[in-house]
Amino acid sequence: MNERDLRQPRSLDDMLLYALWQLQMCAGRPVVRLCEEEFGITRREWRVLAQLALQEGVMPSQLAERSGLDRARTSRTLTSLAGKGLIARVPRPGDRREVLLHLTDAGRALYAALLPRVAQINQELLSALTEQETLILDGLLARLHARAQEMARR
Repeated sequence: MNERDLRQPRSLDDMLLYALWQLQMCAGRPVVRLCEEEFGITRREWRVLAQLALQEGVMPSQLAERSGLDRARTSRTLTSLAGKGLIARVPRPGDRREVLLHLTDAGRALYAALLPRVAQINQELLSALTEQETLILDGLLARLHARAQEMARR
């Protein structure tokens, strides 16, 4: 078996972004099943709901940026979440054409019930690493993220 060469990729399998995508797809399946089957929301709805739980009272464009989604997808997701009674759109004081987003009581309850379950999935995945390896991984991810941001600005 040939070893992967991330520094000198010769195929798609050698590329870091593809390897990370494969990990996300495989490890994300339990989260998708949990969200859809037990809580009746999509993974995208979970991401938006979780971001909103971190900071309520934001405009949809701000939430889109924080969630890493384009505005159209965020808008569709917000419409779905509002239809499920999980978020509320409140007119912005001073400019009623804009809305600020808030979780409803049902949205807060769903978030409180789902977060520990998703955290458990993450902990199970990280159990393959030692505590020291997890710290190293966290540092490496931070460095790669900083480089990616630098590349995106160019």
